[in-house]
Amino acid sequence: MQNDLFYLDTYTLQQDMRIRLPKSILNNMPVKKGVTKFAIYLDRGKNELILKIVDVTKEDNQ
Repeated sequence: MQNDLFYLDTYTLQQDMRIRLPKSILNNMPVKKGVTKFAIYLDRGKNELILKIVDVTKEDNQ
């Protein structure tokens, strides 16, 4: 997976626990503001948060 990673930007965790996503995410992923949902995973071994786009069609069928 390391070869698939590329840096987009750095943001500070805000007081209300929000993290702003960089605008470049709109150019690099199939996402829409206010529509796309992300599943959030924690890799404790690497101390990483992982965001994955939720497949709405699969979510609706479960």
